[in-house]
Amino acid sequence: MLTPDSLIYVAGHRGLAGGAIVRALRGQGYENLLLRTHHELDLTNEGAVDAFFAEQRPSHVILAAAKVGGIHANNAYPAEFIRDNLAIQTNAIHSAWKHGTEKLVFLGSSCIYPKMAPQPLREDSLLTGPLEPTNEWYAIAKIAGIKMCQAYRRQYGFDAISLMPTNLYGPGDNFNLENSHVLPALIRKFHEAKIANAPQVTMWGTGSPRREFLHVDNLGEAVVFLMKNYSEEQFINVGVGEDVTIRELAETVKRVTGYGGAIVNDTSKPDGTPRKLMDVTRLNSLGWKAGIPLEDGIRETYRWFLEHQDDFRR
Repeated sequence: MLTPDSLIYVAGHRGLAGGAIVRALRGQGYENLLLRTHHELDLTNEGAVDAFFAEQRPSHVILAAAKVGGIHANNAYPAEFIRDNLAIQTNAIHSAWKHGTEKLVFLGSSCIYPKMAPQPLREDSLLTGPLEPTNEWYAIAKIAGIKMCQAYRRQYGFDAISLMPTNLYGPGDNFNLENSHVLPALIRKFHEAKIANAPQVTMWGTGSPRREFLHVDNLGEAVVFLMKNYSEEQFINVGVGEDVTIRELAETVKRVTGYGGAIVNDTSKPDGTPRKLMDVTRLNSLGWKAGIPLEDGIRETYRWFLEHQDDFRR
């Protein structure tokens, strides 16, 4: 049972999702948090992970650590995406069970679903068709994590649940144009175009794919809510239940940043999956719903970007 004194290990606390989860936990009075940087604990190192769990014995674990990136990064580093993610989750899930963790929350990704799965994406669509080729390495690793949680629940009675967040954004996002996701990349592109007084901004693809975006602080709230209120083998979607086209997203970012030029599409670049909208019926039925509107969230994220832009690698 989760109490204010529970020792909670948040893996990946410096990441976008992990940072929001820490904020949500602290906001609800959970201060006994176990946090380690990658330098302090390499989750791909099986021996180090086992020793850490043997010594610390956290009662609750939230596994938000992962190697992540957009289409470009997934295409460029497929071996690292599947190898590192399999190692991270295998080591953490097994060691948590082995050393007596009461409950574990595993964070996956909406990319686990088949490319052409019916929309909105229902939890029972998993493994019903081929994946999107541009990120299948990451997706396969995340599917393996879901199945590992289910297997440890079935065989050992381990209370491991899996959450599948939709596309995340917000304070702490990655704005590196080489390996960021679409929303932070657009924020940086439009801001820099505004500063340079550039006549146009080029965006990848046709602009027609539809995407759903969840503010990361809403994710943090959902993780804490589900850690307290959900305990089933079936993984659960975490999203908003609404989507926009990439073109509409770009127009919103343009408006928020105050850029005055044109938007042009580079159709030689891949679009990725045509649509990824999460069915959040299960989550909403439990009594939780996302509360931050997209444009409000983008404005907040842009303010954070302006405050921290000197920290970003050029």
